[in-house]
Amino acid sequence: MSENRISKVRAREVYDSRGRPTVEVEIRASAGVVGRAIVPSGASTGRHEALELRDLDSTRVGGLGVSKAVANVERELAEAIRGRALEDQVGLDRLMIELDGTSNKSRLGANAILGISMAAADAAAKSTGKELHQRIHEIWHDLASDDPGVPLDPLLPMPMVNLISGGLHAGRKLDFQDFLMIPIGATSFRAALEMTLDVYRSLGAVLRDAGDEGVLVGDEGGFGPRLVSNEQALERCLVAVERAGLRPGVDVAFALDVAATHFLDTDTGCYRLNSEGGSLLEPEEMVDRLVDWVDRYPIVSIEDGLAEDDWSGWRILTDRLGGRVQLVGDDLFVTRSDRIARGAREGTANAALIKLNQVGTLTETLQAVLEARRCGFRTVISARSGETEDTFLADLAVGCCGGQIKVGSVARSERLAKYNRLLRIAEHLPGAFAVGLF
Repeated sequence: MSENRISKVRAREVYDSRGRPTVEVEIRASAGVVGRAIVPSGASTGRHEALELRDLDSTRVGGLGVSKAVANVERELAEAIRGRALEDQVGLDRLMIELDGTSNKSRLGANAILGISMAAADAAAKSTGKELHQRIHEIWHDLASDDPGVPLDPLLPMPMVNLISGGLHAGRKLDFQDFLMIPIGATSFRAALEMTLDVYRSLGAVLRDAGDEGVLVGDEGGFGPRLVSNEQALERCLVAVERAGLRPGVDVAFALDVAATHFLDTDTGCYRLNSEGGSLLEPEEMVDRLVDWVDRYPIVSIEDGLAEDDWSGWRILTDRLGGRVQLVGDDLFVTRSDRIARGAREGTANAALIKLNQVGTLTETLQAVLEARRCGFRTVISARSGETEDTFLADLAVGCCGGQIKVGSVARSERLAKYNRLLRIAEHLPGAFAVGLF
């Protein structure tokens, strides 16, 4: 038996950054190398995502336990994959998808399947003495063998960093979920991170000086102040950039994660802004709001500006802003190649957010990145609100040349773990940084 075959599979229930249970998987190769991965979990989830299997036992950890998913890893899935070659990531993932037999991995659980998929890639890298991002790059290139435009070398991503949180990430104090910065003037990943830290510290002082109530942090480390409007968050961020001695629109630009699905009034088809007196905006009015902000602030990226199934509204948004800013589909695409392809056909969005647990295997994630490239879309490799110390995401962003990474802010260790991993990778990839995106 080849030493790069799966000999043992273990799983356990561990906890994410919100204190909620999640799945950790260990895969042992026959030579003794162990690959390990912890599955992230989202709060702001779209209804088209792969299913995260929870126990729903109200007598234990609020019904959020994942013991069923753990059992599925150690029994049915382990039995099916034991003895398989670690190098065959695509075959391994396909086997698990077929074994589950559902369209959204609801029988065995996307969290169970993804844990194995990630841990197998980690074990394969260790078994051959490679860095994880190198192994991911190999898989990506194998999948893209018919695409001559795929970059030959890994790439350090430009960070998109949370400054102020609202929505489901910070108790709905604001309707819009995240107000973020992109250090567009940086020429290296380290410089980008240093600029971000300067702005984050500056913003903390700006919020304190303004007397904004409740200057705490949300799930992803962004500040969660109680402001009078969504736009005031942009105003505070603009002041923070200037106080940090940086130039808005030159050194630093802004990004929005609107997460509009979560304040769509389904009875009226309008968007209800509770932080602004409960006002209702038609889709066209939501687009007007975003166009106005792009006119007045250095915004270069807008994520989920309209709801996950508001395809007509998305077309209006893309017609009006698609030539000016990056329009990112998250709930719209949920890392599914078929929905990304539909977006391209119908003229909706021009970029895709990529989240491993939205689709449930490494192979499908990389296929979504490749589909986005074929459609001429950019990609943003993204963490979830429920993260852990696992740094797989950093290697994924580098290995698939994602171009951008959205981890959260710079105030929580589960976020900094990914940034620190990227700093280490950068030492071995001098000059490989995604400059000139915006």
